Amino acid sequence: MSQMLEIENVSKTYEDGFKALKSINLNIKKGEIFALLGPNGAGKTTLISIICGIVNKTSGQIRVGGFDNIKDYKKTRSLIGLVPQEITRDAFETVWNTVSFSRGLFGLSRNDKHIEKVLKDLSLWDKKDNKLMTLSGGMKRRVLIAKALAHEPQVLFLDEPTAGVDVELRKSMWDQVRTLRESGVTVILTTHYIEEAEEMADRVGVISNGEIILVERKDELMKKLGRKELVLELSAPMENLPEKLSKIEGLALDEKRTKIIFTYDSREDENGIVSLMNEMANLQIKYNDLYTKQSSLEDIFVNLVGQS
Repeated sequence: MSQMLEIENVSKTYEDGFKALKSINLNIKKGEIFALLGPNGAGKTTLISIICGIVNKTSGQIRVGGFDNIKDYKKTRSLIGLVPQEITRDAFETVWNTVSFSRGLFGLSRNDKHIEKVLKDLSLWDKKDNKLMTLSGGMKRRVLIAKALAHEPQVLFLDEPTAGVDVELRKSMWDQVRTLRESGVTVILTTHYIEEAEEMADRVGVISNGEIILVERKDELMKKLGRKELVLELSAPMENLPEKLSKIEGLALDEKRTKIIFTYDSREDENGIVSLMNEMANLQIKYNDLYTKQSSLEDIFVNLVGQS
C-alpha cells in the first residue's frame, strides 16, 4: 500500500513563541482510515490546517500523493477534501447549488451525475432543493461531507464529523466512510467519540502537547497496551480470598464479595489463567459463570495522555 500523506519534521511556532507542533513525523497510507486522537489544544486542528494549506508551517515538509503541499499547492489541494465542524455560509442556498459550487471551486467541469451520486450516497437526494437553513444539524453535517466529496478528493479529513449527530445518523455516516475507504480514499478523522475510532480506524495516532506520542495499528495497540480481566461469578459470597490465592498478583474480590477478578497484561502469556483455575479446583471454589473483558481504546488513550 503506497503512502498518500507524508509528513516530515513539521513544526509550528507562533509569534508569541508558543510551539503548537514539534517535529511531527507521520505517514498515512492510501486507502486507510487513520484516527488522530488527542485532548483539546493538543495540535490536531493545527496539523490538519497546515496539511490543507490553511495555516503556514514553521518548518518541515508535507507531501500529498507525492506532491509538495507548498510547491504544488494547486495539485495537493485538489487531492484533499476537508469536512469542518460547521457550515459558515450559504444558509440561503440550496443543497444542490452548494455542493455543485464546491466542485467548481477546484476548476472542475460540471458533473451532475457525480453530484447526484454523492447526494444519494449521503441520503440527501430528497433534500437537494432545500435551503441549508431549513435542514437539521445532522443533515447539515452530511452536506459538509458532500461538499468535501464534490471534487472527488483522494484524501478526506473529517474533523469531529458526528458531533451532535443522533445515533442512527452517525451509523449511516460511518457506513459511508467505509464505502469511501473501499473505493481507495484515504480518511483521516478526529473524534471525541473514541468508540468510533475503535470501531472504524485501521491505525491510531495520539498527539499531545504538539507531539505525536504514538502511532500504531489499532489491533496491535490494544494487544500491546490493553489489559484484560477474567471475572468469575462465585456460587456463594466469599469473605476473603484463601491464602494461596491472595498471593497471586492481580487477583482480587469485588466489593460485593461475589466475584473474583484476575487482571493481567494482554502481552503476557495467559497460562497464568490455567494455573489459577487449577488452584481454584484444588480449593474447591465453585463459580456459576466466567468471562473476560478487554480494556477499551479510551482506557489506553487516557493512560497515554496522562503519561505524556
